[in-house]
Amino acid sequence: MSSSVRTIVLIWLLWSVTIIGFQTIVQNRFQPNRPDRALEWTPNETARNSQNDKPYLVDPFMNNQVSWDSEFYLSIGTVGYDDPNVRLVTTPEGEFSMNYAFFPFYPLMIRVVRAPLTLFGLSPIGASTLAGVIISLVGTLAAMLALYDMTRDELEERGGVRAAFYLLVFPSSFFLAQVFAEGLFLGLAFGSLALLRRDRFLHAALLAGLATWTRTIGAVLVIPLALSWLGLVDWRSFKPRRPVQTLLLRAALVFTPVVAYLIWQAALGHQFQLVEENWFGRTAFDFKRFLDGTQYALEQFFNGSNMQMRVYFGIEFAAVIFALVSCVLVVRRYPALAIFGVLAVLIPLTSGAPQSLVRYVLAVPAMYITLSRWGQHEVFDRAWTVFGVLLLSLLTALFTFDMWVA
Repeated sequence: MSSSVRTIVLIWLLWSVTIIGFQTIVQNRFQPNRPDRALEWTPNETARNSQNDKPYLVDPFMNNQVSWDSEFYLSIGTVGYDDPNVRLVTTPEGEFSMNYAFFPFYPLMIRVVRAPLTLFGLSPIGASTLAGVIISLVGTLAAMLALYDMTRDELEERGGVRAAFYLLVFPSSFFLAQVFAEGLFLGLAFGSLALLRRDRFLHAALLAGLATWTRTIGAVLVIPLALSWLGLVDWRSFKPRRPVQTLLLRAALVFTPVVAYLIWQAALGHQFQLVEENWFGRTAFDFKRFLDGTQYALEQFFNGSNMQMRVYFGIEFAAVIFALVSCVLVVRRYPALAIFGVLAVLIPLTSGAPQSLVRYVLAVPAMYITLSRWGQHEVFDRAWTVFGVLLLSLLTALFTFDMWVA
């Protein structure tokens, strides 16, 4: 193990302890003024007793690390999709559990990891919670190592470590230590991209398929895979740079994320779409809702009197702008990463009213590459670290109290 890898592992370990410890301290030090008015619907969900009817969010073990979507991941990982303890959504085709709005691989991993943890006397929900946090943290470490590997050729060892560190101090990075799928998804997606740069095509394709079963945006990894395959041919002379058998095999592997998506679609996709549209109000490329929601958000940000909402939308807008600008800045050296990053933002952005974007942009590797480039200047490095940690502390505290963040 190189000294840089050891440094990344130690940073990750201390960050993990710090985030979880901070959540414990903040929970015991003060109480917020409820409810949260960041969005029109949040007051009904953020009162003092709003979680009482959600058994997966009130188990005392590691309760600070669960809120919002954690309920559904824990439910699927503990019981399954058709869990009677989870609310039903009325659709034109009948009632379906809200669990169907969530992809299967993260809760499947919870089910696998929780099995030995039950031997320690934890409650079923407690075992699932600990398993979910472990998976998120391990995925985060994998994402850090992938960022380091992708950037050290350009930015050298220190720059690679810096890129990995900036992932951890991004304002919404606390999600990577909670029962949310972000940590696992970043580990799989960034791992796939890093392996592609090392010409490990088979392993990259397999990780891309698993990423697709973790979050729908994983299917976009078909583009980096396709670009890598196209690079195996000298298109000026139409001469392959690898044996024909290798070209054919990799051509098939390019479509691994698409195949994974189609398998999910056949098994769970219909229920997913019904729940997403009828409860969450989200469908792919719903430009009308996107435009209407964006107009409303801009009006509230510039002219609204609700300061909580203005701050929320300000953070969302800033995150999206920075993510897209970063993709433009790195596209010449990292075209596949840039294209993946743009689509990782635009697809969820246009699926309905703007929401949760500061969480979704975590999947944009171009942000950490850009920050690492700028971080070569000591003043920027210190200033961004202070800014990121302060905003990270605010958002982590809000999440810990079950307030809306993303």
